[in-house]
Amino acid sequence: MARARRATGLLAAALMLAAASPVLAQTTATDLIDDHVLLSAEQVSHDQELGVVTATGNVELSKGRRVILADTISYNRRADLVTASGNVALLEPTGEVLFADYVELKDDLRSGAIEGIRILLSDESRFAANGGRLTADGRTRLSKAVYSPCEPCAENPDRAPIWQVKAYEVIHDKNLRRIFYSDAFLEVFGIPVAYVPFFSHPDPTVVRKTGFLPPTFGSDSVLGVTYEQPFFFDISPSQDATLAPILTTKEGVVLTGEYRRAVENGNIKVSGSVTRADREPVDTKETERTRGHIFANGDFTLSPAWRWGFDLNRASDATYLGRYRFSRGEQALISDLFAEGARGRDFASIRALSFQSLDPDVDESAVPYVTPIAEYSFRGEPSPLGGYWMFDAGTRVLGRSVGADSRRLTATGAWRLPFTTKLGEVYQVTASVRGDLYHVANVPDPKTASAATLNGVTGRLAPRLDIEWRYPFARTSGNVHQVIEPIAQVAIGPNGGNPDRIPNEDSLEFEFDDINLFSASRFTGLDRIEGGARLNYGLRLATIGAGGGRSEILFGQSYRARDDSTFEVGTGLSDHFSDFVGRLTIAPSANLNLQYRFRLDRDNLAARRGSVSVRAGPPRLHGEASYITLSDIPTTGVPSSVEQLNLVARIGIARRWSFSLVHQRDLTDDGGSLLTGGGLTYEDDCVLLQARLDRNFTQDLDIEPSTTFTIQVRLRNLG
Repeated sequence: MARARRATGLLAAALMLAAASPVLAQTTATDLIDDHVLLSAEQVSHDQELGVVTATGNVELSKGRRVILADTISYNRRADLVTASGNVALLEPTGEVLFADYVELKDDLRSGAIEGIRILLSDESRFAANGGRLTADGRTRLSKAVYSPCEPCAENPDRAPIWQVKAYEVIHDKNLRRIFYSDAFLEVFGIPVAYVPFFSHPDPTVVRKTGFLPPTFGSDSVLGVTYEQPFFFDISPSQDATLAPILTTKEGVVLTGEYRRAVENGNIKVSGSVTRADREPVDTKETERTRGHIFANGDFTLSPAWRWGFDLNRASDATYLGRYRFSRGEQALISDLFAEGARGRDFASIRALSFQSLDPDVDESAVPYVTPIAEYSFRGEPSPLGGYWMFDAGTRVLGRSVGADSRRLTATGAWRLPFTTKLGEVYQVTASVRGDLYHVANVPDPKTASAATLNGVTGRLAPRLDIEWRYPFARTSGNVHQVIEPIAQVAIGPNGGNPDRIPNEDSLEFEFDDINLFSASRFTGLDRIEGGARLNYGLRLATIGAGGGRSEILFGQSYRARDDSTFEVGTGLSDHFSDFVGRLTIAPSANLNLQYRFRLDRDNLAARRGSVSVRAGPPRLHGEASYITLSDIPTTGVPSSVEQLNLVARIGIARRWSFSLVHQRDLTDDGGSLLTGGGLTYEDDCVLLQARLDRNFTQDLDIEPSTTFTIQVRLRNLG
């Protein structure tokens, strides 16, 4: 009978006794038969002489925070004993559900014996056992038990899961929140593959717990056979640490670790490694040395407007990170100590920087340090016409053990007016004045071949007027929006502005492209300014579909009224007319994106710099390809040729299997493969299997071409 037929009232024990016969009473009700004991059933009988209540038919008994469901339940009030049979289910306060054929429980349903037990834990993992016992101290003891977090096969529930653990005895200690196994076998598809006399793991109520994490096995042609075994330390709710020694057959032990801590106003993370290894090839004195690295960062809030932090990155030598597979692709390591704040339209920052080159040929004594570099930025409130004032200021102190030193003070004041005419023309007018004051020492004199240097105080004053004009034309054709936008920009300022006494420290990485075609200054820093009068012009065409697809092309050029030696041959800006720059983007859907960025020679349209990138496919069949070609070095003008192809693909082989591929290749005449690798992954609700094979062709001092194979298996809840 459906539980909807139960009576909804609560009958007090006194009312039940008054209504019952002297020996036996029957009712179909939801009864409060004792303090904190609620019984609901289709039929309930009371033997008052024995103090036994028997219920049948969709029985539900609640006592405290525990609930038991069964076909038949007998409750002996005098002995505080509950027996249940037939489709028994015990609901624990922790969220676990125990299923059984027959149970005998007492002590508020906290202890007793269970036959034919099955347990559904709060994370939906499962236990099954011949029998078990609940104890009042919060333990569940199971004999001849099986555990698995894997979902049963829908087509064949009796088939063995992907993996399971069979144990002679299992103890679930709810106070310790841990599950212990004795004489346990790990089975994969029903086949025993490993035996351990004892092990344990946290129960599902534990978010994190001290213990072993999944190991990683590998083979490396340089390091030998490798085994990494992380161990996690749950120090406190706000901090933890991981110690992960890497055992190698050729290089001994590499000790790695990580520490994390959350404090009231921020967080800290520190990671690093250390090993005792052979000397570097360039070191002729030592036969063995300690090598290692440290990466650390922290971010802290001082007030709603201010924060400070640090970023420390150092290695014992230039090749350590690459040799021991800790490299993140850096050319240099940058360490930073900073404080910054923003309030309204104001922003200020101060920081100290140090650098470590990872190029073994670079003299570390010539690598600079910056202490401090400070910046301040202000933007005023717009006037009724839309114009507003801007002010930027900063200072920088740069030094090095050997080489040029400089101290810089800079300030820029500007007024900007953006406005749109009634015809739809978009203008932006900016009038600015910038002043720089330098004190320099040991700056090489470019006009002499000797070791002569320039010293003393120098500076510059650079007023400029910038006027930008855009005239977008738009129309809609069906579900497609089309835009044609001619763009022009005039910049007027004094010629020159880069005296020899001012060293170029922050504007070395220069590239003329579609991104900075309409920039006020094409330099990345402040040590170089772009003087003279120039005209930048281009055309942008775009189509935007209603479904999110879009296509865009931008093509433009720059004209300079006077030659400027600031831009060297090969940069594309050394003559009156610059090279052509632009980009083409085609993205008809979220599963396809093609972009081509280019710089074409102004005389013959030959490709000087270009990159093509393609992203295609849904997540389970996704690929990316990029092609880069450079025909010259942007700052020196020395002819060179760089041509590289990068490929990345992810292929979903089956429902849970996927394959990834990466390939990097130098396409120049003296080039070849740089990196080739592939990985196979299997992932479902209870296991993650990853295997990877990589071939790295990099060679530099003690960094040799290497082949690396790694495999990692993660079993859900076991690590």
